Amino acid sequence: MTSEQSSNSLFNKFLNNVERAGNKLPDPAILFFYLMVFVWILSAILSPIDFGEVHPLTGEELSVKNLLTGAALANFFATMTTTFTSFAPLGIVLVAMLGVGVAENSGWIDAGLKKLLNVTPKFLLTPMLVLIAIVSHTAADAGYILVIPLGGVIFYAAGRHPLAGIAAAFAGVSGGFAANFIPSAIDPLIMSFTLEAARILDPEIALNPLNNIYFTGISSLLIVSVGWFVTDKIVEPRLASSEVDGDEEAMPKMEIVSDKESKAFWMGLGAMLLGIVGLIFWAIPENSALRGPDMVDPDVMSLTSFRAPLMQAIVPLIFVFLLIPGVVYGIASGKYSRSKDMIDNMTKSMQSMGYYIVMAFFCALFIDAFSSSNIGLLVALKGANFLQSLNLPAQITIVGIIFLSASVNLLVGSASAKWALIAPIFVPMLMQLGISPDLTQAAYRVGDSVSNIITPLLPYFPLVVVFCQRYVKNTGIGTLISMMLPYSIIFAISWTIFLLIYWWIGIPLSFEASYFYP
Repeated sequence: MTSEQSSNSLFNKFLNNVERAGNKLPDPAILFFYLMVFVWILSAILSPIDFGEVHPLTGEELSVKNLLTGAALANFFATMTTTFTSFAPLGIVLVAMLGVGVAENSGWIDAGLKKLLNVTPKFLLTPMLVLIAIVSHTAADAGYILVIPLGGVIFYAAGRHPLAGIAAAFAGVSGGFAANFIPSAIDPLIMSFTLEAARILDPEIALNPLNNIYFTGISSLLIVSVGWFVTDKIVEPRLASSEVDGDEEAMPKMEIVSDKESKAFWMGLGAMLLGIVGLIFWAIPENSALRGPDMVDPDVMSLTSFRAPLMQAIVPLIFVFLLIPGVVYGIASGKYSRSKDMIDNMTKSMQSMGYYIVMAFFCALFIDAFSSSNIGLLVALKGANFLQSLNLPAQITIVGIIFLSASVNLLVGSASAKWALIAPIFVPMLMQLGISPDLTQAAYRVGDSVSNIITPLLPYFPLVVVFCQRYVKNTGIGTLISMMLPYSIIFAISWTIFLLIYWWIGIPLSFEASYFYP
């Protein structure tokens, strides 16, 4: 056995052990319930302790909140319903899946995939899928709902293992979250927290809303390349022994698209494109109702601001732009003969979401408890303060920020909430070392991305488990984590090295962005 084979064997044994250990855990829904109870007990134990931390935004003392007091338990039961119904991914997933159900069950998506597979070489499926997943960031969380399940469909239809397709898409959507060459609403949102943190030290400083766009754009080439390698050389070979035993009726079949179906597909696509053109003309005028105040300059009406109606309507627009081609295809192909056929397709889509809704209920309660307890915030602050106390050289500190952000990401899910908490520590600290807020933010975004795909705290993690179970029924949390761990490790190492080389060469992070302060 060569040293390379021995190394691969050891790594596979490690991943197999991760999978076995993870799958021995209870059902994900029950696991979230157990974790919630654990957080309750831990909060009661830690609440009397003075950790000596101050919230960087409010200036108030930060302590663990006891969730086992009478008042806390009463509030838990009083707000249980709203905690569940206000769980952000729930509404996003269900509304989008109504449109997906029509587009998929009418046959429009299936016909489009068959056409796509006819023109795409099999060996290029992986990079194409990862690239599409990266671009999906532009539409907020659309990639989780659309691209990840399509990854499984595309690979299965091409005769490859569907879980490898799901893994590649998940890696691009979530593991490569900071890689995109198309600006999105997340860019100015993250920058706004960076700016506020920088003004602690320099009240007059100004930053570009797209202050990392060159770096994130070029990073997309890295993520596509690394994602391609990990999928084809590590993940898919491991899945060779994993039997596809899902519902045969729910899986796509490689059949020839008839002339009638082909015509119906193009009619559906044309109808969708007409709708998109209409949306563009609606959005272009400076006084368009789809615009909202820019986060940096409130006098400017922007389309990409989080406050813009266009950004807030992304999910309903996904519903509409999938409903339109699905209905047109259904009528033109003869699949729809009455309006109830469309409703039946929506119903079928909702039936497949039953298990996800149950998981989402317990996941929402756990995440709310973890957030309310302040345990995650204290861990983040302790880690940031420890890194600051080491007083390391700038390059090592940047690497430290990447890996600390990745670690904290396992405990605090929201990218913006996490950065709002630790930016007031990191940004001024590195400014005093001569490092610009632009570079500090780039390091944070790398760390925040690479561990998304291995934390069950990611709100969409249970949904990805459900997508996998469509093909392999016994898929559990351990299966998904063991699939995604190679991406997480290799993304973290390669992206960190890439940022250091990028900095060393001096390629601009963006227009009007710098590496050094002042």
